Amino acid sequence: MSLATMKWYDRPYYFKELPIDRFAFDHDALAMVRDEEAWSYLVPAHSEETENFQVFSFHFEDKLDNSGFIGWLAGIIKTNLGSGVFVICGQNTTKGGIFDYWGCPVQLAPEMHQLLTQLRS
Repeated sequence: MSLATMKWYDRPYYFKELPIDRFAFDHDALAMVRDEEAWSYLVPAHSEETENFQVFSFHFEDKLDNSGFIGWLAGIIKTNLGSGVFVICGQNTTKGGIFDYWGCPVQLAPEMHQLLTQLRS
């Protein structure tokens, strides 16, 4: 029995940025976050000219204590692939609570997929 559902996104994503006063909802965005100056949208990439990322996500079973998961998996990725990752969290109470979007450089997609498959088996 799997404790988390993993989704592998087939296309690369990048961070589209807009000034803070130019917010507009983007239906293609997996996530929209901001700081004091800019909105950052995680959206499908349409060019190799942008810094593109492979994205995958995890949804955990309801009421499962997944504290420490991000640090644990990020450490394994860094040790095995030499790369850091980004993680954006959200919440969906109808699917058990917290979910995570993960991203790594798109060039590492095959190695990342292989590592995650090995860890899940």
